[in-house]
Amino acid sequence: MSDILKAPVYEGRPKLGEGRLEKEIRTYDLLDRLAISYLRLDHEAMPTIEACRDVDKRLQIHICKNLFLCNSGKTDFYLLLMPGEKKFHTREVSSQLGVSRLSFAPEEKLEELLDLTPGSVTVLGLMNDSAQRVKLLMDRELLQEPYMGCHPCINTSSIRLSTRDVLEKFLPAVNHMPVFLDLSA
Repeated sequence: MSDILKAPVYEGRPKLGEGRLEKEIRTYDLLDRLAISYLRLDHEAMPTIEACRDVDKRLQIHICKNLFLCNSGKTDFYLLLMPGEKKFHTREVSSQLGVSRLSFAPEEKLEELLDLTPGSVTVLGLMNDSAQRVKLLMDRELLQEPYMGCHPCINTSSIRLSTRDVLEKFLPAVNHMPVFLDLSA
């Protein structure tokens, strides 16, 4: 049995900020200010969706893929949230958006626009996009889930949020509303 499956799950932010990155603390500050409750699980770095499977079991959520994309000219940027078990089909997303040649955006743009690093891509990174350069895309299927799991801008913790709180509190507070897509399995 994985150590993660036995790890404690906490309600809310860590008691002490020691050893936590400033961007993680800012995330908790915003969630607290918006009165969004959440469960938190601390763990070793989880850079891939496969590595997060035990985390999701422990938090009782379904895996959500978070992909940072751009157009071919690297002028338009997108954060795509989709169920973890679905495969990403570039052509399908491009077609629904009316954009040609979507690809993964460069790491430096991820850091510049969302203050995130690879492996810690999260919807919560939109709090760092005050210029609103990143468009949020969500697979409509995610609306069927009561909870979403994500990193608090760093991949050494994971949190469980109410999908409703993300849509009704967090996204309006950071001025990002999703474009819903219907993605195939």
